Amino acid sequence: MSTTLPAPGAPPVEPDISRRTAALALGALGVVYGDIGTSPLYSLRECFSGPHGITPTPANVMGVLSLIFWALFIIISVKYLLFVLRADNRGEGGILALLALVMQRPKGSQASRPGRPLLVMLGLFGAALLYGDGIITPAVSVLSAVEGLSVATPIFKPYIVPITLVILLALFLVQRHGTGGIGTVFGPVMCLWFVTLAVLGGKELVHNPAVLGALSPVQGVRFFLENGKQGFLVLGAVFLVVTGGEALYADMGHFGRRPIRWAWFCMVLPGLMLNYLGQGALLLRAPEAAHNPFYLLAPSWALYPLVVLATVATVIASQALISGAFSLTRQAMQLGYCPRMEVVHTSAEEMGQIYLPTLNRMLLIGVFIVVLGFRSSTALAAAYGIAVTATMAITTVLAYVVARERWGASRAVALPVAGVFLAVDLAFFGSNAVKIVHGGWFPLLLAVVIFTLLTTWKRGREILGGKMRVGSMDLGDLLKSLDGVHAPMRVPGTAVFMTGSPLGTPPALLHNLKHNKVLHEQVVLLTILSEDVPHVPPEEQLEVETLEQGFVRVIARYGFMDNPSVPNILQRCRERGLQFQLMRTSFFLGRETLIPSKKPGMAMWREALFSWMSRNARSATAFFRIPPNRVVELGAQVEL
Repeated sequence: MSTTLPAPGAPPVEPDISRRTAALALGALGVVYGDIGTSPLYSLRECFSGPHGITPTPANVMGVLSLIFWALFIIISVKYLLFVLRADNRGEGGILALLALVMQRPKGSQASRPGRPLLVMLGLFGAALLYGDGIITPAVSVLSAVEGLSVATPIFKPYIVPITLVILLALFLVQRHGTGGIGTVFGPVMCLWFVTLAVLGGKELVHNPAVLGALSPVQGVRFFLENGKQGFLVLGAVFLVVTGGEALYADMGHFGRRPIRWAWFCMVLPGLMLNYLGQGALLLRAPEAAHNPFYLLAPSWALYPLVVLATVATVIASQALISGAFSLTRQAMQLGYCPRMEVVHTSAEEMGQIYLPTLNRMLLIGVFIVVLGFRSSTALAAAYGIAVTATMAITTVLAYVVARERWGASRAVALPVAGVFLAVDLAFFGSNAVKIVHGGWFPLLLAVVIFTLLTTWKRGREILGGKMRVGSMDLGDLLKSLDGVHAPMRVPGTAVFMTGSPLGTPPALLHNLKHNKVLHEQVVLLTILSEDVPHVPPEEQLEVETLEQGFVRVIARYGFMDNPSVPNILQRCRERGLQFQLMRTSFFLGRETLIPSKKPGMAMWREALFSWMSRNARSATAFFRIPPNRVVELGAQVEL
């Protein structure tokens, strides 16, 4: 057996990039496209039998199909896949990653531009809206899949809600085990799902190929001209076909732009459109099928297997949104907008696979409330979309800022492009606005609550930091005082004082000197900072500075997708010459008791809320993985 070697001086043989891209594209099918891939279950049905449904006449069917195709093309194919995916923060996507880009100083500028706080608030509200999406999507997707049983026989109708609750309960219970094991089958299952979509639609399409005329934008324009206000309201149901658009951007860091694009154009878009066209062809032949055109595409013998496959597909779609909520919350914690929560890593190989027990319980409660409150996918679809349309509009605005400041795009180019996308987003938002009174208030109310929590925590930490700095002491003055007559006694060992700011003296150190009147031979001042990037390169993470009097200042920098660990930080400090023994090291942490007051800062109710959030936040000891038997907490009362 002979092996062909490259000629001397020739470039090295590259690995099979196309094979890797195909593997990543298959993975993207199972994670990125779960939400948008299950939209055929209910989207077209809601256009004709929902609260604002329109009569399924041939002209209306062709018009709605045209709107569906052009919505997928403009929003997904052009806006997200060609433009928004370019706005990555060191490879990571999602609205908080986009917000982090906006928060950074523009190139060539030494200060932030006017209007930056407003953009930050917009981005935070967009992130808050995604939690509403994360609660409604599992409910509406699984409900719509299980409702296929009632198409087979009405006997199952009373059991649809209980079966849905059992499936969702099982989904949330397995979260603590991680998705690594079952994640390997997500891609192949969704591949089978999209092939099934294409086969079901294609079977009906061949009997009525005239429905392909719906791909012309003329059909959509004619639909609006003939139906006026009613046609505009139908846009609220049409939007259901693109509700998974934000997932494309949020999951970019897991797969990269190229695999996500290949998966869309090679399998997802063809499968979706064939199915939608097939449902349209069915409605042209049998308008009475409008109450559930998806399941009526299938022959009777295939109905039960299709319900099973649809249920599995909706569970996969729900899993992607739950994992996205975990990731979003971790980013918020690292950026300083959310209290510390327990983060469990469910995979030793993939750091992105995490589980947040507290958030998981909250999501489960929210999904159960939604299912029991709305009880059908049609009622849920009436509330679905309002939050996602607002998020998409905010993404457009933030992406425009990034295009101008990070890409150097001229206003003459960026403004018209962003204007077109924003006009489409606002049109969908306007058509969904009527859903507010029909349940759309729920995701909006949830977003307002979460936005209030995020901003209260951020502002409260800023006020608390300011209060602590006022009572602090210049470190240089402290070091000079250690040579004086009243210098404290030095005891063997190492003391690590954690502080949120690298400036000044940690309050816990001053409290220790005041009450214990001793100081360890070696004192480490440790500050952990979170940067506005997903990951900080290892060579840039650590800064060690040796000071006088046995003091060492350590500054550790992490990205909002990283998970800091104090033992790991100290181990790396040892590699840089810091000598210590863990069993002779004490960790000193400050623990403040917050007292709301009428002093300038926040309203009393927000101060009380911040105090409650602080009491329920996970301790720094557990969050930073500090050995609990080596921790000393020094308390202080602080008036906000």
